[in-house]
This record gives sequence, structure tokens and C-alpha cells, in this order.
Amino acid sequence: MTAARKIIIDTDPGQDDAVAILLALASPDDLDVLGITAVAGNVPLPLTEKNARIVCELAGKPNTRVFAGCAAPLARPLVTAEHVHGKTGLDGPPMVDPTMPLEDQHAVDFIIETLRQEASGTVTLCPLGPLTNIATAFQRAPDIIDRVAAIVLMGGAYFEVGNITPAAEFNIYVDPEAAKIVFASGVDITVLPLDVTHHALTTQARVDAFKALGTQVGETVAAWTNFFERFDKEKYGSAGAPLHDPCVIAYLLWPDIFAGRHINVEIETDGTYTTGMTVADWWRVTDRPANALFIKDIDAEAFFTRLTDRLSRL
Repeated sequence: MTAARKIIIDTDPGQDDAVAILLALASPDDLDVLGITAVAGNVPLPLTEKNARIVCELAGKPNTRVFAGCAAPLARPLVTAEHVHGKTGLDGPPMVDPTMPLEDQHAVDFIIETLRQEASGTVTLCPLGPLTNIATAFQRAPDIIDRVAAIVLMGGAYFEVGNITPAAEFNIYVDPEAAKIVFASGVDITVLPLDVTHHALTTQARVDAFKALGTQVGETVAAWTNFFERFDKEKYGSAGAPLHDPCVIAYLLWPDIFAGRHINVEIETDGTYTTGMTVADWWRVTDRPANALFIKDIDAEAFFTRLTDRLSRL
């Protein structure tokens, strides 16, 4: 049996982030979660670090190490998404405050220290929110960049364009300067954009399947998805909401259900209307070198079946 892949989850929970964390913690044979680093994004940092600990306790994994990171983007005021996730970020079911401690170390220092300590090329970074923590670590300690095995992130869009502005996806829009640093780093990057997550919709049957697990995790995931899908159903006229962030963890577990292509992706930081846009050269019309595997397709049925099955282990 191959050893579990070492990962750091960098996140701004968010209900869909929470499901991603649950999926990772339910998969210890495949994924070794070295730590969870919180960043400001969907809600401010005091809530994202608290929410990460709430989710670890829900999973029955209170020994997971959770670190608080950057409270604001590199060069801009913070934009949040309470209009989607509610004032706590985990609105829906009542959530109990966590009792597990927050680690004293800053998330950026943890990322740097871990990449220096672990064997080079063995740690995968999994950003589910704005890329502030990752970019800050790369700026502060350039020696770690070559030690990163890969970055698998949720962010950006091409065919689906924007969800926070007409041109930009939320995670990239919140800190485009950070995204620019990460995409220019030379690290092996896989992008799970809106183009793929919008094919992973929480239909009523899929939500019912979570609930039918008959566990606290199943009930909570069903309640979370019921809460945040109201916004996307109204916005997109779809049968459910995209389950964005779990696609990152699912890609690590089951790459066979995804398809994409290696292309160049540049981040717009100066546009009047397009700040935060991921300029994805899908049709390869420039001579800019490919810097990311940009995922476009998912077998949504397999994704939800496997996700529900894996969550049943918690």
C-alpha cells in the first residue's frame, strides 16, 4: 500500500470548505493532513479559524492542528461572502463552539517550517480560499517553493466567467496579487475552477443521500448544503448549488473522474472591469508557457457517490 499523501489544507470555511475538510479527514489511508491553515475570505479570520476547528471536532478529529494565518489580502481591503455563507460562514444547522485549541504558531510560519522539515517534493498544498497565506509564505521563504510537491486549488473560471464580478471568481478576486505570485511560482498547479464545480451540483437527491447516512456528519452536511444552495439556485436558476471546495480533495483521491488540459493561466490585477480574472489560455492562442492543469470536466455522479460513501466513515 502506498503511503498517505501529505497535505496542508489552506481554507476560509465556508460550508463547502467544511465538506472538503470532512472528506480529507475521512480519508486517512490516502491523505495525511499535516495541518489546516485558516485565511480570511468567505468570512473574517476569527471565524475561519474557529470554523476549521468546529469541523475537525465534528469529524471526531480534535487532534488536527489548526493555525490562523493572514487576516487581510496582500494589497487590498478584505471582501467577504456572508451573502452566500451567512454571518458565521457555517450558517444552517446550530454549531457548537470548539473546545480544541488553536495552535500558537502563525499559519505562514507553519507552512514554511513544514516544507523545510518534510522531504522535498512530499507536501501538497490545498488552497480552498484566497491565496494570501501561500503567497506570503513564498515571499517570505523563497527556498520552500521548489520543495512543494504540488498545489491543487479551487479558484478561477474561464467558461463560467465570474461569480463575484462579471469576470472574476471569488477566491482569486479577494487577493489577485497573491494569486499572481502563486501562479508565477513554477510549482506544479492544478486548478479546480467554476467550470468544473458548476457541474457538481447538490441536487435534492444528493442532499437526501447525505441526510440518509443517519450520522451527525450526514445531517450537518445536508443542512449546510440546504442553507447555501438557496443563494446559487436563485442566482443561476439551477437545481442545486455547486459544491466547490470538495472538488480539490476529490481530485487528490479520484483523479480519474476529472479531465482538463495543461494551459497558461495569468491573473489580472489591474483591469478596470476584470481585476481577479483568471485569463486561461484554453485554446492555446498565445505562446505563453503552460503553468497549470486547468480542470474542466467531472463525473458528478461518481463524485457525489464517492463523497457520500467516504463521509459515512465519520
